[in-house]
Amino acid sequence: MKALLKTYRQSPRKARLLADLIRGKKVMDAKYALMFADKKSAPVFMKLLDSALANAKQNFSIDPSDLIVKSATVNAGIVLKRSMPRARGSAFPIYKRTSHIYIELGEKKGAKNEAKEVEIKEVKPKRKVTKK
Repeated sequence: MKALLKTYRQSPRKARLLADLIRGKKVMDAKYALMFADKKSAPVFMKLLDSALANAKQNFSIDPSDLIVKSATVNAGIVLKRSMPRARGSAFPIYKRTSHIYIELGEKKGAKNEAKEVEIKEVKPKRKVTKK
């Protein structure tokens, strides 16, 4: 239930915006969010999400309504280094960055149990608060 795209020609900083948008959502909610996202990488994320869904159906015979986006990560790929001519014959470097995008789907049941464990923890104040 994984899908991977290597050397996507967009900087990781811009692609992470959409990864943060879909992480932890149900698959259908993530698809709706990507449909209306006004970003260059939205169709690429949609295609990658469909690929992960197809892997879940084909290899594991899992119903898509039970799946959530367990993790969506964007890592830096190779950097193409170019140069731009500048004043008095000098050269200025241009870095054309690429990204590796990784999406993993998981079942809804496991995500609920993890969320309950986080809610149980209590936060204690570091110092006493006195009322005046």
